[in-house]
Amino acid sequence: MDWSDVTGFVLVAALVVLLIYGITLYNQLVNLKHGVSRAWANIDVLLRQRHEELPKLVEACRQYMQYEQATLERVISARNAVGQARDRSDLKQLGQAETALRSGLGQLFALAENYPQLQANSSFQHLQQRISGLESGIADRRELYNAAVNINNVRIEQFPDVLVARLFSFRPAELLQFSEAEKADVNLRQLFS
Repeated sequence: MDWSDVTGFVLVAALVVLLIYGITLYNQLVNLKHGVSRAWANIDVLLRQRHEELPKLVEACRQYMQYEQATLERVISARNAVGQARDRSDLKQLGQAETALRSGLGQLFALAENYPQLQANSSFQHLQQRISGLESGIADRRELYNAAVNINNVRIEQFPDVLVARLFSFRPAELLQFSEAEKADVNLRQLFS
């Protein structure tokens, strides 16, 4: 065997190893990208469920809260803004709309204290518990989503992953961020004590 054969073999072996490494990196980046999508889909499911429950809550309140129409309309308006931002996958607008919605819900539940018959209504109690559970689920899923986004964004910026990411146009994902008031957990049950 002469040196040209050994050099050729080493070069081919190095290219094969490099190709396998590149394919592995690519597959890992694809997995991370789909992890971000899956995390968003989990949030979207909860947002849709809450979106469907809010009109029922507003209707239950409307029967008792005749003088609180502005608050009820604010909740519905914020609900619609969340739905529109969610449909467009506009995370910045979604964060702002979520802040408005949670603020409106907080006001709605605070005002409900003035209506004992409403608080005694089983439909209202069920909806309040359901929405409270959905709020907790959204907060949990938001944390998982942001963790997936962070892992994705770090990987596509690290060397040598950045080479594969640029070659195949992997883009950073956007964190789901809320205002400072939104970051604080809202305990809806506490509003009724």
